[in-house]
Amino acid sequence: MTQARLAPVVLALFFAGAASALPFSAALAEPVTVTILHVNDLDRMEEQKGQGGVARLVGAIKAEKEARADNVIVTHGGDAISPSLLSGFDQGAHMIALFNSVGFDAMAVGNHEFDFGPAIATERFREATFPILSANAIDADGEVIDGAQASILIERAGYTFGIFGLTAASTAVKSSPGSVTFLDPVEVAAEQAKALRDKGADVVIALAHTDLGEDAALFRAGTVDLILSGDDHILSSQYDGKTALVESGSQADYVTVVTLTLDRVKARDGSLRVTWEPSFRTINTRSVESDPKMAAEVQVFLDKLSNELDVEIGTTVTAMDSTRPVIRAREAAIGNLIADAMRKATEADLALTNGGGIRAERAYAPGTKLTRRDIQSELPFGNKTVTLRLTGAEIIAALENGFGRIEDMSGRFPHVSGMRVVYDPSAKPGSRVVSVMVGDAPLDENRTYVLATNDFLARGGDGYEVFVDAPRVIDEIAGRLMAAQVIEYVEAAGTVSPAVEGRLQIK
Repeated sequence: MTQARLAPVVLALFFAGAASALPFSAALAEPVTVTILHVNDLDRMEEQKGQGGVARLVGAIKAEKEARADNVIVTHGGDAISPSLLSGFDQGAHMIALFNSVGFDAMAVGNHEFDFGPAIATERFREATFPILSANAIDADGEVIDGAQASILIERAGYTFGIFGLTAASTAVKSSPGSVTFLDPVEVAAEQAKALRDKGADVVIALAHTDLGEDAALFRAGTVDLILSGDDHILSSQYDGKTALVESGSQADYVTVVTLTLDRVKARDGSLRVTWEPSFRTINTRSVESDPKMAAEVQVFLDKLSNELDVEIGTTVTAMDSTRPVIRAREAAIGNLIADAMRKATEADLALTNGGGIRAERAYAPGTKLTRRDIQSELPFGNKTVTLRLTGAEIIAALENGFGRIEDMSGRFPHVSGMRVVYDPSAKPGSRVVSVMVGDAPLDENRTYVLATNDFLARGGDGYEVFVDAPRVIDEIAGRLMAAQVIEYVEAAGTVSPAVEGRLQIK
């Protein structure tokens, strides 16, 4: 099995027994095989360095279908409409348009489906010609979010597969779902499994955009046969003799192939039972030819994107680094640049944005010519800048949240403008801010300041709950795109020289 990154869970392939192994007298017919092709976290339409992307995925699917006739199921584990370069302009419509030609049998609702709010999510779901599933994403009326559905039944090779969707509970914090709430995935899985078996499902599959902890809990619960997961961007497979769990990395760099061998047997009490056992294979799409027709469709969107983005806007005199270990753990020159642009555009006293929203993972050498594409790559979520009235005490609470999970490299890590912060990462979370200076004076806990931040954090994203009820000066409706403000900031300057200058100091 080809292997990229492995999950923290130990990779284990056990083929000794079937999930429903019971004493039986004889098989009623020859066993059959059904093949499941699974990808997850595919929001990038184009390949990179000869791997991944939609055209190579379609090439892999067509090759498998040619080899295995009609006994194939194709699934996507969620996160599609965001974040990508073009999604900043069309809110992910291009991905659904492309996916309508891929041949997916079902896709889970991922957290990034809500990056542009629930109304856009519903709009995208309605545009899809394939089922989009989440049994635990519930709207204000207590129903599954409009445009999605809880589950489907699929027939292959004379067997019925019940597939239901799950969305990570943390979506409420990680994205912008509005009034949509997310029920406990393990409880919902048990309910869905029973309902689907009652409807005649021989095999029950959870198409689950869930995090590692939720994956582990679903696996331990054993209420479903197969978990096709997403969210963690890992490549792994597990089977304990009862439940199988797979995840396929991200961006269709790899496609996980789960081949189920199924049989119907008669137990000693005369009842019929379906038995199954899995085998696993990984396709590295670097070894797959791109589908020409899909490649042409992708190119149309790439050309559209280039017209929008391939415009030079200025030069950085100094080096910048947006790689994950930097942007989520310490002061970064590019974080300072972005925060400065937000503060200048809004004339706010201070600015704060989160490292998790800075995404290109790129190192820029001194003298690099910056383009709109560079800025959009760094800020792909389409966030707007809002301004809030906050007391100094509330700003300290926000900073405590920002430094609260440094050891996890959490996306909430703050990048600031207009202040200098000393913090102690060895202290207990909630007590890590040592001092804050605004200009030459200490932050006044009783004074009110105007803070520029992004609309995601303003809604309480990444744990910034202190922002939720703060009075708005510029609200989400009036706010402008962060990326546009940064582009304008660089264009106006012509050359920029952001640097690490002691805005965030470790005690």
